[in-house]
Amino acid sequence: MKLAADRAARPYFRPAEAGDIPAMSAIRLAVRENMLSHPARITPQMYRDYLALLGRGWVAEFDGEIAGFSYADQADASIWALFIAPEHEGKGLGRALLQLATDWLFAQGHACLRLSTGAGTRAERFYAAQGWQREKQAGGDVYFCLPAQTGQAGLDGH
Repeated sequence: MKLAADRAARPYFRPAEAGDIPAMSAIRLAVRENMLSHPARITPQMYRDYLALLGRGWVAEFDGEIAGFSYADQADASIWALFIAPEHEGKGLGRALLQLATDWLFAQGHACLRLSTGAGTRAERFYAAQGWQREKQAGGDVYFCLPAQTGQAGLDGH
């Protein structure tokens, strides 16, 4: 009985599917920081496009529910999205989802990955703690780069 309970309490990571889009959209709209000023700007079609056409997406399931997601943009070697449901923050899901996305982008041959996030946010501190290098700040956004040798350090355990 304890073994089944332990499994249920662990996150499960898998590629995102079209059926996950409503849950991912709900998570994106529930965040406390980096909120969308125009929520309709991110459409269900954009989520679908990043499932396989423009990049790849992953979800973290926790207790059978989608708890977070990440998307990698193949064209510009960037992290298009990384969001965790507020009630699942602090469980390591963001770090694992980011690693899935960066590993995939580096496997595509990119030398440096990029992303932007709101300045002065927990997300800014999170990316810096993961080894991302701050490139610039423009307006209310901070832009980061992750060189291949830094991003792939976790692949061989170093």
